Amino acid sequence: MITEQPARPLARRNHILRSLPPADWARLEQQLQPVSLALGTVVYESGGQLSYVYFPTTAIVSLLYVMADGASAEIAVVGNDGIVGIALFMGGESTPSRAVVQSAGQAYRLRAEAMKQEFVRGGELQHLLLRYTQALITQMAQTAVCNRHHSIDQQLCRWLLMSLDRLAGDELAMTQELIANMLGVRREGVTEAAGKLQAAGLIRYSRGHITVLDRAGIEQRCCECYAVVKRESDRLALVPS
Repeated sequence: MITEQPARPLARRNHILRSLPPADWARLEQQLQPVSLALGTVVYESGGQLSYVYFPTTAIVSLLYVMADGASAEIAVVGNDGIVGIALFMGGESTPSRAVVQSAGQAYRLRAEAMKQEFVRGGELQHLLLRYTQALITQMAQTAVCNRHHSIDQQLCRWLLMSLDRLAGDELAMTQELIANMLGVRREGVTEAAGKLQAAGLIRYSRGHITVLDRAGIEQRCCECYAVVKRESDRLALVPS
């Protein structure tokens, strides 16, 4: 569920919006609409027309590819580092992926027509959006490699670290079933992988809540895929170190 918010939270928690020069921000600010995104909300569906783009501030949105039989796997995750709906300014009106809220929270949305006008205008916003798109492509490519070559244990560690980078705290509200859907694996595999992390004292899992107790320990168990994506995002100055 997407709920309009009468109060305006801090839009500049989103790294793209925060990086805008004062003149660009002043022009864009009045067109941004604060919304609340509930867990599991489908922001846009595969093949659907995009009416808005979203700049998450505290929410996290997963981009999923959905197969004909209904099976799905996460191809990227978007939080306060970026924007949901790049197809609008990359030359398309729709996308084959589905966008689903992975972690409930706040976002700002901008109407499709306004986004197109701002992108065509050029300037710093266009530059920021293209840089973010480059980082997102890197994330998608590395996720595909990770899903093919690395264990469920390593994939779960990567997923946890990617999510933590986009949250203010160290707790995620997420069931093992939802994680399995994101990773495109069986729930039993996630249960076993999470159990290993909990037994090692790295996380605490209870009633759909995962609390990370030892981030450094998770980083040590993770494959190189997380570091590759993090370096590229840092290089493009979209996720501060």
